[in-house]
Amino acid sequence: MEDVFRHIEEHQQEAIDDLIRLCSMPSVSAEGRAIEETAELVSEMLRGLGFRTQILPKAGGHPVVYGELAGASREKTILFYNHYDVQPAEPLELWSSPPFEPVVRDDKFYARGACDNKGNIAARLAAIRAFQAVGGQVPLSLKFCIEGDEEIGSPAIEPFVEEHRQLLAADACLWEGGGVNWEGQPQIVLGAKGLLYVELEARGANRDVHSSYATVVPNPAWCLLWALATLKDSQENILIDGFYQRVRPASAQERAAVEAMPSQEENTARSLGLDGFLKGVRGLNYRLRHVFEPTCNIDGLSSGYQGPGSKTVLPSRATAKLEFRLVPDQDPEEVLEQLRRHLRQKGYGDLEMRCLLGERPARTPIDHPFVGLVCETARQVYGRQPVLIPSMAGTGPLYPFVNVLGLPTADFGVGYPESRFHAPDENIRLADFLRGAKQIAAVLERFAGEES
Repeated sequence: MEDVFRHIEEHQQEAIDDLIRLCSMPSVSAEGRAIEETAELVSEMLRGLGFRTQILPKAGGHPVVYGELAGASREKTILFYNHYDVQPAEPLELWSSPPFEPVVRDDKFYARGACDNKGNIAARLAAIRAFQAVGGQVPLSLKFCIEGDEEIGSPAIEPFVEEHRQLLAADACLWEGGGVNWEGQPQIVLGAKGLLYVELEARGANRDVHSSYATVVPNPAWCLLWALATLKDSQENILIDGFYQRVRPASAQERAAVEAMPSQEENTARSLGLDGFLKGVRGLNYRLRHVFEPTCNIDGLSSGYQGPGSKTVLPSRATAKLEFRLVPDQDPEEVLEQLRRHLRQKGYGDLEMRCLLGERPARTPIDHPFVGLVCETARQVYGRQPVLIPSMAGTGPLYPFVNVLGLPTADFGVGYPESRFHAPDENIRLADFLRGAKQIAAVLERFAGEES
């Protein structure tokens, strides 16, 4: 492995050049920008390493780039999941340099997508290139599934995986990417929360009216606020009947893993400019809540006049974007129906509801042999004990890969706590980029040598 690691180090600029090409593409899925061009670029880069590729349509979504490459061992196959789409770059004025003009400053690479998720694609390509340069081929067979919809909730990924079950068949899956914690320990994540995302709309008069009519004309903004206030109490308990009924308790192994995680909340609070967290949680209680609890969150509110100065108006409509992060075994369709029933029972059945996204939660068991193998490679590359996290607090389309394809899945990568993904000045540290590529290489080597 030392020859492979050395190649990754000595050819760092080649990998950075790959990342520059990828991050120069403004592949913003929410806006449909540069999607086809980026898919073709990714396919071209895979073909340059000998992959057979296809750009596959996904009903109701952007295309998926699929690639496969035979290795020295045909007995084992690893599937890489990644995405080539990125979040919008706005607000542009908060970037230190243009988001789609990548730049290296102070040993950091800045661009939209640097961490999420193009840096991880480039690191994986660097590991593959190193094996080919040193030994002529990769040690086992590889597949890539790189989609263009992850940042908008991966619509229709589950039926896509069902349809292409044989094409995507593998023995294990390496998820899109993660990183190190504040202390530089590598983190290995084994799951993702699910998601239900809805938009609620209240309507009143057929147009905005003079606010003096607030004596007699109903205000949809108040109606919406009162409806939202029924969903959660001041102690953060979600009040929808049956919401917690299907929440699967953490296993003893999952709880032990969270107990072993180092406390990170002080650094997180400092980074966010906060004095503390909800309910005053700290230490283990902070970690247990963050990893295992479902949420009900208001993402956006809009109604009436919001420009400079004053305008005395009674709005005709009000909207709220609302999300629920879900944990095993909650189902977004069931939670959606529970929400409808709750609003009807509370007298708000006339609110218009639009379901925008739904994804199911998933986790790989901590005691799966593949998890132990990935932990060993982290110790090998970083020289430190990795932090094992049963589930990320966020969401990704993990469910069809774990529950449809039946693959053990692990998530690690090139990021760090100040990577600012989804925010201005998204970046990765070049040292993390190299270590992330090395761990990919170590996993491929170790997994190829494991008995089935």
